[in-house]
Amino acid sequence: MAANPLQIDRKSGFSSSNSTFYSKRNPIPLPPNPFLDVTTFISSHSHRGSTALIDASSGLHVPFPELWRSVDSLAARLSAMGIRKGDVVLLLSPNSISFPVVCLAVMSLGAVITTTNPLNTASEIAKQIADSKPVLAFTTPDLAPKLAAAASSLCLVLIEDAAPQSSRPDGGSGPAPKAKIITTLREMIASGPEASGRRVREQVHQNDTATLLYSSGTTGASKGVVSSHRNLIAMVQTVLNRFNLDEEGQQRFLCTVPMFHIYGLAAFATGLLASGSTIVVLSKFDMHEMLASIAKHRATYLPLVPPILVAMVNNADQIRARYDLSSLGSVLSGGAPLSREVIEGFVERYPAVRILQGYGLTESAGIGASTDSLEESRRYGTAGLLSPSMEARIVDPEHGEALGVNRTGELWLRGPTIMKGYFSNAEATTSTLDSEGWLRTGDICYFDEDGFIFVVDRLKELIKYKGYQVPPAELEALLLTHPDVADAAVIPFPDKEVGQFPMAYVVRKAGRELSETAVMDFVARQVAPYKRIRRVAFIASIPKNPSGKILRKDLIKLATSKL
Repeated sequence: MAANPLQIDRKSGFSSSNSTFYSKRNPIPLPPNPFLDVTTFISSHSHRGSTALIDASSGLHVPFPELWRSVDSLAARLSAMGIRKGDVVLLLSPNSISFPVVCLAVMSLGAVITTTNPLNTASEIAKQIADSKPVLAFTTPDLAPKLAAAASSLCLVLIEDAAPQSSRPDGGSGPAPKAKIITTLREMIASGPEASGRRVREQVHQNDTATLLYSSGTTGASKGVVSSHRNLIAMVQTVLNRFNLDEEGQQRFLCTVPMFHIYGLAAFATGLLASGSTIVVLSKFDMHEMLASIAKHRATYLPLVPPILVAMVNNADQIRARYDLSSLGSVLSGGAPLSREVIEGFVERYPAVRILQGYGLTESAGIGASTDSLEESRRYGTAGLLSPSMEARIVDPEHGEALGVNRTGELWLRGPTIMKGYFSNAEATTSTLDSEGWLRTGDICYFDEDGFIFVVDRLKELIKYKGYQVPPAELEALLLTHPDVADAAVIPFPDKEVGQFPMAYVVRKAGRELSETAVMDFVARQVAPYKRIRRVAFIASIPKNPSGKILRKDLIKLATSKL
């Protein structure tokens, strides 16, 4: 925590002198050398680990010496090919043990890694390519046709040795676009760093760009988030500090989260390797494979999203009968805060496993707040305490006033992991980052008297009814208390007289009869008049993204398409 002159309340972390919340956790040490890339920082971190990566399906082990030899060999070949500091390299691939090798090699040269979701269409990938302008791409044989359709002139390196598919990625007729494949990853690494000729090693500054990851675009157009080596080094230090990995010794993390996402890329594809931990890589998520891999590879940490954790609670008897989860010590949940029922249900069924939660954004390198013990997670509904070296403000979205404890407003964050800005988008950068380095998260939050953050809603998702602000999440939580409701989502519905009013999409529990009027009456009895649900539709399931967040824009489109 900061020094006394700021008059910081030790309980909440709030300073009334500048209306800022300070982290109650110990600050993270950052390397003073300005000329340091994140790859060198990770590789030079001393540890006692032996196995870096394990392929969950094949069982292939990659020892740390082999990992760093592969990184050096690939970096040397890339340098010999003319890849230089500032060049963008695209990686389109599902999770694999090659993913970290490509990322670490590219970043070691001062080049920039950009990733994209393998499920994206060729046209979506084409937009990202047009924006980021990569000079080279790494991909798999299965995905090569999609990349060729997105940018036929882009040179490709195949991550696996196999002929690319000949079918069109869009399912259309006619010949598929021919992929411009120049070599394979295996060939690039096989020659070793010495055989690649003289490596051009440019000096990399901590402030140089390391990654260019695109935000999900669930609340707007997808934007390229520019993160520096300093941002990622701070992220690595935060992760090591959070799990006490330097003291705990070797741990085995099961990587279930996509490595193209900030959490997967910065933590599981790169950062955790600094501790000597082993990363067990799942190429794609499958419940059986996840549970079988915990047993087979004796995983100690399991990252997941709330829907998976709920499934583990609901199917606990079958899971415990079929799989040996005795090695598992912690689950790490992110995407949305867990309810009391879910936390206690999990603790009851898996008493030896602690639940940890996290809150972060692509714009903050996945860092923001966390619960680092079961006791902290039992502050039900919280996103946790502020991460080390992070500062926060709660700002009134209407008047711009910075607020104190138990006051609700937009969360602003400032700290060493906050992005440099949005790529080639000065307007979006200016509206999100202010001149003092504060990141406007777009999340409506409050801090309680003990410094725990609670995320109430998304600023852009607030429903404006006659000038009143209605948080959809509040109404959704209320709907979920109805005995006949399995799931629910609330969206703004346009109206000429009031601007917008709350509309609910409801999933009935199996075999239950529930009318629209019953839903509206249930809510009306418990909320102020301006918060009442004024329209109801029943639906088979609520659309959500991989982290469990409701895709409101899809429901808004569905509702307004009938107007």
